[in-house]
Amino acid sequence: MSDSTTPLVEMRGIHKSFGAVNALVDVNLKLMPGEILGLVGDNSAGKSTFMKILTGAYHRDEGEVLIDGQNTDFRSPQESRDAGIEMIYQDFALCGNLDVAQNIFLGRWPRRGLFVDRRKMYGEASEVLQRLKVDVNSVFQKVESLSGGRQQSVAIARAISFGPKLIILDEPTANLSVTATERLLETMSELKAHGVAQIIISHRLTDIFQVGDRVMVLKRGENVGERVIANTSEKEVLELIVSGEPVSSV
Repeated sequence: MSDSTTPLVEMRGIHKSFGAVNALVDVNLKLMPGEILGLVGDNSAGKSTFMKILTGAYHRDEGEVLIDGQNTDFRSPQESRDAGIEMIYQDFALCGNLDVAQNIFLGRWPRRGLFVDRRKMYGEASEVLQRLKVDVNSVFQKVESLSGGRQQSVAIARAISFGPKLIILDEPTANLSVTATERLLETMSELKAHGVAQIIISHRLTDIFQVGDRVMVLKRGENVGERVIANTSEKEVLELIVSGEPVSSV
């Protein structure tokens, strides 16, 4: 159980290689409950690999991963989900021919005996959407009829329905309109208010600076710096992304 001083996630000395390529070299991370961390770097920085190790999609070559201060050794995304970690990828992984509620509870529809308990499913789906103040017209609406921003809201609602401690968002605003981006950032603030930690992988520093608490920069698989958002600027972070010169973390 996390307290005010125990990191929700701690990753120590993470190494990962693919053949002769060193994807991650001695990377560390600490994330507190309810904190929003921006994870940035160029396209070969190792951001996705780092998060796939945290979610159990990849296994580290060296290092430790602690959740609530306890050593873990995730071997699959399901194991990390059981520990309270959800990752939302750019493609959302939704079924367009199913409705909103069916997508939120996909693969775990509540049942009454042999039959799906539709009243419970649609009722609980509505509750999740209302709690997040998600703008979806109806839980009966087919997902394929929704805009990209609303589909993303459904993906976030699905993640929230698992009761996560941490949600990782991979380039969440890359293909969204200005209005949809603003709605997403508001949703992230709502999640933070409910104590859900978040890691946002993004090239859009403006979004990270709007909702984030800290930003961490990777370059060529190494952590070259961390900054508290309130004490830095987009220009400083961008220079760090480009130069890759190590700086003191905060």
